[in-house]
Amino acid sequence: MEHTTIAVDLAKSVFQVAVSSYPGRVDAECRLSRARVGPYFAKRPPAIVVLEACGSAHYWGRELQRLGHTVRLLPPHHVRRYVPRNKTDRTDAKALLEAHRNEDIKPVPIKSVEQQAIASLHRLRARWLATRTARLNTVRGLLREFGITIPVGAQHVGPHVHALSPSADPTSPVPPMVHRMLADAMAEIAGIEGYMATVDQQLRTLATHLPDATLLQSIPGIGPLTATALVALIGDINRFAASRAFASYLGLTPKEDSSAYRRRLGAISKQGDAYLRMLLLHGARSLLWHAKRKAQPTGFQHWALRTQAHRGHNIAAVAVANKLARIVWAVWTQRRPFQDWPADR
Repeated sequence: MEHTTIAVDLAKSVFQVAVSSYPGRVDAECRLSRARVGPYFAKRPPAIVVLEACGSAHYWGRELQRLGHTVRLLPPHHVRRYVPRNKTDRTDAKALLEAHRNEDIKPVPIKSVEQQAIASLHRLRARWLATRTARLNTVRGLLREFGITIPVGAQHVGPHVHALSPSADPTSPVPPMVHRMLADAMAEIAGIEGYMATVDQQLRTLATHLPDATLLQSIPGIGPLTATALVALIGDINRFAASRAFASYLGLTPKEDSSAYRRRLGAISKQGDAYLRMLLLHGARSLLWHAKRKAQPTGFQHWALRTQAHRGHNIAAVAVANKLARIVWAVWTQRRPFQDWPADR
């Protein structure tokens, strides 16, 4: 039974199971309610259980590992290619078995409870940030309808709304019935900013207690937010054989269109986790911003400024983010703090 592979199509209430003891053949199928999944696998001998890395997959992965099974999570976008026609629970389970046979599809590591907790803080913060941006844009758009424009920057919205209130400006062009709603919108924005500040403080505290996060913060452009996100969402950095593989995983390497002797490299692929890629790009822009204001930039900063002078700001930011990803891989795998190189290199 050690060669038995069991594919499970996860769901909220009904789980589809496909059992295969020989590659390319399904020996048995069944549908299980959520309450029956645990007892079903507890009675089975140890086997390879294949799951799609979707919602609740990490929880079930830990539970099945506890029962003695070997669990492999496969990326959903790779599994989807093995669904031949209509998408059903049965075809999804069979697609998992077929995708498992492809050695080029690398499994996703199962996150620990601590990693999922940190990732949850980041996801909540990202959602609050998006909500805050939407509310600010709504306020800007409403005021623009009355001929009032607000300078770029979230910090300008609150003072401008307060300055337009009847108590501050009796001749305000904004109708009185709108003032109350604008005040409520700004109160909502202030509440969201308070939630974000609480999460930021939690992440800063966690960054001081996690050895890997402390190590990664020795890299310029990597702060507590990026360091904790890397620890939570990447897990084992040694699953990447080289720094380029890690940068490619984050979508920071160029797309390739090659045939015979022709090789074309295009824009970055934007594959992988968009949140991590966004954090590294923000870190790259921060590094460029600080490098411009230093009288004697370090070697890394000097390289970044030289790239910016040759290719422009946006392309340089992506190049620096790519370099940051490679440095993260080197620092993390070698377990040594970042050491900058001389500026004349």
